[in-house]
Amino acid sequence: MTVNEDRPTIAIAGQHLAKRFGHVQALSDASITVPSGKVVALFGDNGAGKSTFLKLLLGIHHKDQGDLVIADKPVELHSVRDAQRLGVDCVYQDLALAPDLSVVDNMFLGHELTRGGAFGWAGFVNRSEMEQRADAALRDLSIKLPSLRVAVQELSGGQKQAVAVARAVMWSRTAVLMDEPTAALGARQSQIVCELMRTVAELGLGVLVVSHDLPRVLKVADTVTILWRGKTALEAPAAGLTVPDVVSTMVGYQVEDAA
Repeated sequence: MTVNEDRPTIAIAGQHLAKRFGHVQALSDASITVPSGKVVALFGDNGAGKSTFLKLLLGIHHKDQGDLVIADKPVELHSVRDAQRLGVDCVYQDLALAPDLSVVDNMFLGHELTRGGAFGWAGFVNRSEMEQRADAALRDLSIKLPSLRVAVQELSGGQKQAVAVARAVMWSRTAVLMDEPTAALGARQSQIVCELMRTVAELGLGVLVVSHDLPRVLKVADTVTILWRGKTALEAPAAGLTVPDVVSTMVGYQVEDAA
């Protein structure tokens, strides 16, 4: 993948989003903007609405109010397929990898390349081209693996995360969303994944990271959005924030209420 000079200004955004589940108001006025080529961190305490917000941006849930924008255009999402067709993909917390399949097979799962068979018969999987494209996608992100044919279950936690990121990037044209990408990883593996976030942004994609790993993600993010009780409490450049700043914003309203 190469950098596209014609990238939109806004990769993905949600403005004044609201979502209710029965008696629970999960989001009431939540906004976030992810520019192309930038890393945006989404922080919030448990129950702040981060997961709901992410699922609205992916079309998993349908918004009750507000506006969605992808590639500078207002959109309506009715399913994950809608988001994918518009160039948005996600690295889920559970990675959604098939452990028994190879790296190549995981990267093309649901997108297998085929070549036509003789006399109109069903085609055959084009493994050679799949391996070439998978290798190119990994090299674009400077990801080194022992083999493309090794089963994913044989990889380390950081390598599995890298495969999940590379797969999302390979099928994205606009934005990559990441849900807790450093969860359950060691310090070195977490650092590698954070470096991947910047590499993905440098390719021109917008990167949205939902994380509790405040120190590491603050270092790689361009901007930060913080949710509190379903509302956007802060949107600010990451460079001007410290971990105590973030934590106080995440819980500060509750402290004030209790005072």
